[in-house]
Amino acid sequence: MCFLRETSGSMAWHIAAGRGNVGILEKLWDWAKELQLKPEDLRDDVCLLKDRYGLTAWHMAAGKGKVEVLEKLWDLANELQLNQRS
Repeated sequence: MCFLRETSGSMAWHIAAGRGNVGILEKLWDWAKELQLKPEDLRDDVCLLKDRYGLTAWHMAAGKGKVEVLEKLWDLANELQLNQRS
């Protein structure tokens, strides 16, 4: 799916996570659900997609000490049942 990717290879998920903006993450999540994207596409884009430096949104949040964002990403991963691959 990879929507909202910018030229640097980061996605909106990465940017929001790095800036600690939970509200933006929630809005992106709402839009993704409205588009009725497949859970595996959401999993790949929200939790696993790497930017050109090999960083995920998790890395961005952790590197900047954004605990609230990490908690939100954890909630989203649980909603996607990230640990249960088909």
